[in-house]
Amino acid sequence: MNIEQELLRQCINKERKAQFALYKQLYSFLMSICFRYCNNKEDAQSLLNLGYLKLLNNLEKYRQEIPFGLWARRLMINTIIDEYRKNKKEKELLEYHDFTDRREDETLVEINDAVKRMDAQEIQRHIDKLPNVSKKVFNLFVVDGFGHKEIAEMLGMSEGTSKWHLNNAREKLKVRILGTEVVEIKSKTA
Repeated sequence: MNIEQELLRQCINKERKAQFALYKQLYSFLMSICFRYCNNKEDAQSLLNLGYLKLLNNLEKYRQEIPFGLWARRLMINTIIDEYRKNKKEKELLEYHDFTDRREDETLVEINDAVKRMDAQEIQRHIDKLPNVSKKVFNLFVVDGFGHKEIAEMLGMSEGTSKWHLNNAREKLKVRILGTEVVEIKSKTA
């Protein structure tokens, strides 16, 4: 992402046309981040606007040695997490599992084969159906590359709970993906 320093300088000086030009340049990039964490366009748009406002208010803190896209991405993710914390309305029931008893099995091979035949939108639809907290942890860990310690701090939970949510998301995705595969296989043989 190549953003001109002159445009950033104009935005720091509160020039509205420059701010709108920057918004147009960042819209697709930031919206794609928001959609990973929201189930609908209105919520994603709301988060995007909050994140963009935070970006404008903190633009003076941006250091040129950091790629602007990485800086904007991190700021957007932090905004999403902050909003999650503020709006934590639903309490989720947690089941605790002993991860040391977890066995690896041949279903992993089946899942990998199933995923290879799916397109990105289909995979995203499966991710969107995950419970809210498990979806956030999955996206932060798998897509955005955060560690469990960072996720735990961001979401106000223990590392063990973060690991549980990741495992929960993976198990639910496995069932959904294999469930889809089973239906496809049965319909082809019928």
